[in-house]
Order: sequence, then C-alpha cells, then structure tokens
Amino acid sequence: MPYELTRTTPTEARLRLWPHNALPAKGFVMAIGLTAVTLSMPLLAVIGSPVLWGLLPFALIAIWGLWYALDRNWRDRQILEEMELSRAGVILHRFNPRGPIQDWRADPHWITLKLVPKGGPVEDYLILTGGGREVELGAFLMPDERRKLHDDLSAVLLRLKSYA
Repeated sequence: MPYELTRTTPTEARLRLWPHNALPAKGFVMAIGLTAVTLSMPLLAVIGSPVLWGLLPFALIAIWGLWYALDRNWRDRQILEEMELSRAGVILHRFNPRGPIQDWRADPHWITLKLVPKGGPVEDYLILTGGGREVELGAFLMPDERRKLHDDLSAVLLRLKSYA
C-alpha cells in the first residue's frame, strides 16, 4: 500500500500517502542502458563510413528523449501527502513536485469523509470536507486503495469524534 496510517495514541494518528514507484533507480539505469545497446547494434555495421554520422544524432536524440521522459515522470511522482489527526485538529500538508506546499486544517468534529464511486475526476474519488473547504485525498492511488484508505480513515475519524 502506498500509504501508512500510524496510530500513536487513541486520539492521535499520522497518515502518509505517496504515489507508486514502479521504476526504481536501478530500473532507470537498465532502461537507458538497454536502449543504448539496442540502438548501437545497427550502428556497428556502419562504423568507419559517413553513414554513421548521419544515424548517430538520431540514436542520441532517442536516448536523450527516453532519459528526459523517465526523469520527468520520476520528478512528477514526488508528491507527498501528510495528515496529522488529533482531537485538537486535523492538518493536511500536500507537497507538490513543482509547486507550493498546500495546507488544510479543520476540526475533526466537523470533518466529513466522502467516497464518490462515479462522477469524480477519478474512480472512487476521496473527498475531505471541513473548515469551509473541500479537498481531495490520494488522487494518485488506485481505486481499491482509496476504498481501503476510506475505511481506515473513517475508523480513525470516528474514534476522534467519539473519544471524550
């Protein structure tokens, strides 16, 4: 699961959410290396001829394009959502890859957690409402993970509301 819900005390918990990381650094290196080796094989036949200089820029552009696309994807997945849940308040911080940190605060008593099965930007859209605002939670998660997160977070919020 790309999230971690830790209950520190009966009235306090922490939630961390992050996107899947299907391609680790070793896989990145292997993808670039295998592409370079594959593109260099046809070039071996034309070593020493002027044709090499005509084909070489296209091979290098293809390798650079793959490098750029994988690196951009890696940077775009540097999203992190952290939530601190306590009786005193719920605070959500969203760390965006190329933008400012977004904060949201609300009293746990007034928070509603809603799972929208259809009609949202993603399937099983998870929404937190409270403090006069509505925020999405875990949009980068898979639908079954958002359903599980909804169940886990509902239990924590219910405990915060009912604990006296």
